[in-house]
Amino acid sequence: MAIDLTSYRREAEEFLTAIDREYYLHFSGRQDDFEIEPIYDRHAGLFSREAVDGLREASAPAALVEFATQGHIGRETKSQSAELARCEAALEVDWDGERIPFRSAAVVQANEPDPDRRAQLDAARNELTESALNPLLRELLDTSHALTSELGWPSNVAMCEELSGIDLRALEAQTSAFLAATDESYEQVVEPQLRRQIGLGFGELRRSDLPAFFRAPSLDPGFPQERLVPVLRETLGSMGIDVDAQPGVTIDTESRPKKSPRAFCAPVRVPDEVYLVIAPVGGRDDFAALFHEAGHTEHYAHVDAALPFEDRYLGDNSVTEGFAFLFEHLVSNPEWLSRRLGVEDPSAIVEHSRASKLVFLRRYAAKLAYELDLHAGEPLEGLDQVYARRLSQALHVDWPTSSWLADVDDFFYAARYLRAWALETHTRAALCERFGPSWFEDPQAGAFLQELWRRGQGAEGGEGILAAVGGTELDFQVLREDLGVAA
Repeated sequence: MAIDLTSYRREAEEFLTAIDREYYLHFSGRQDDFEIEPIYDRHAGLFSREAVDGLREASAPAALVEFATQGHIGRETKSQSAELARCEAALEVDWDGERIPFRSAAVVQANEPDPDRRAQLDAARNELTESALNPLLRELLDTSHALTSELGWPSNVAMCEELSGIDLRALEAQTSAFLAATDESYEQVVEPQLRRQIGLGFGELRRSDLPAFFRAPSLDPGFPQERLVPVLRETLGSMGIDVDAQPGVTIDTESRPKKSPRAFCAPVRVPDEVYLVIAPVGGRDDFAALFHEAGHTEHYAHVDAALPFEDRYLGDNSVTEGFAFLFEHLVSNPEWLSRRLGVEDPSAIVEHSRASKLVFLRRYAAKLAYELDLHAGEPLEGLDQVYARRLSQALHVDWPTSSWLADVDDFFYAARYLRAWALETHTRAALCERFGPSWFEDPQAGAFLQELWRRGQGAEGGEGILAAVGGTELDFQVLREDLGVAA
């Protein structure tokens, strides 16, 4: 099948615009239905087996081949995905005489001060995950693996490595080395913060306590809710970016019962229509989530509109995640905390952020190793135990098996996050070196970032951004050194 790349790109953009708009409307809680099936039906030709093979034969840009392949799997599993979303949206957790929407339960758990009640709510959520969601997730996973095989790859691992250009096994070797190098220091860094925030050490800690730890209620005085959106506008303004003058940017902070608790950015039309969505919980975590998604939002809103479709929407998501982490890091930057929020002594916030980041890095390192097992093309029996064991060993807390399918990001997105953390560290170091520790108040730093944003996520990917900021190799030693954790 001969492929007209111009026509393919045009229709692909129409498809992504429709899908991302539907995603925004459903997960922002504006509509119950998640009507992705008609969208896939309208654009079925984009993801036919013939289109995938045609793009590969035409040596089309890798991002287009990856888009077509992932879309082919998405199209073939659209009914299952829609049913999963409908099921999750309709589920309610029965907890202590209350019925709580499943998606809101994580927010309630993060704000619950009683560890036993947190554990009860977590157990109720895990039970629903096991009984209602896991059968759907298993069916979806089995179908995805079968489709990968039909397309000619021996495993999902092989497919994702070829299409993304990321050596997942080499990355896992780096992250496993990071786990080994930080294991002895892990509890020394994290336990004081656990005790300060939730009054528990590792001896008493349960997985159900971690949302409350990340929530960090004792830090609330430094993060007044009424400053949440204004301080973002002020920070961007100091860098020469007037968010109110960006007609395509919408910040959605409105509370809705079925709004996803997970903040997200929906780039519906890049760069002309981008949504930043957050369900405020309160405290530092809200600021971190808002600034993280603002990094995505500003990146997409500044992408050069003249770039090809695949460079604006697709490519190496390590890039956009790196910018998201860059903005999120401001919320633990002593200079920013002092200048923007008037925090006199930011040490408690900085140390909590350091501990939280170490937890996340170790968690995602364990997730990558587990997902390589999950997608290796081998039988799945017993992998729920592998999942629980890897997470338990990484985080030094008993981890439930129930989320062995729910806690999986499509197409190894965990690898993008891990690469992004390293990329952010290099980018932040370059900004500090060029513009000083208060780079976030320098319009020249804003102009420098806008030039990086204009690149989109094209063929150069994360390595291209790394070269532009003066780096040579994405590695995890810089992360360990940035955290001040001894090997």
